[in-house]
Amino acid sequence: MEENILTSIKTQLAIMPEDESYDRELLIFINAAIARLTQLGVGPVQGFNVTETTSWSEFVTDITQTSMIEVYVYLKVKSLFDAPTNSSLAKHMEQQINEYEYLLKVEAEDDAYVQY
Repeated sequence: MEENILTSIKTQLAIMPEDESYDRELLIFINAAIARLTQLGVGPVQGFNVTETTSWSEFVTDITQTSMIEVYVYLKVKSLFDAPTNSSLAKHMEQQINEYEYLLKVEAEDDAYVQY
């Protein structure tokens, strides 16, 4: 897995890592997805801002959540940046996003419960 958040999302979107033409737009969408995760109880309580150099380990330290979080952020960014034009694919992507939100929220609530 690519450690840099922006680079990993660019790679998944089939954008060359050295192509910086979409970085600003992608960072806006990535930070929107991260903000949603914060609302769900995932990540730092005070929120988090991704820049060009931010790594996944800076956002989440629980290795078991990292893969799910990376897929969720990718799906959210893809749905905003390069949404499928086929309505059934778009619906399927939205269902996947909702499923990941649910699973990540449940896991965050379980983790909060265990801490007390």
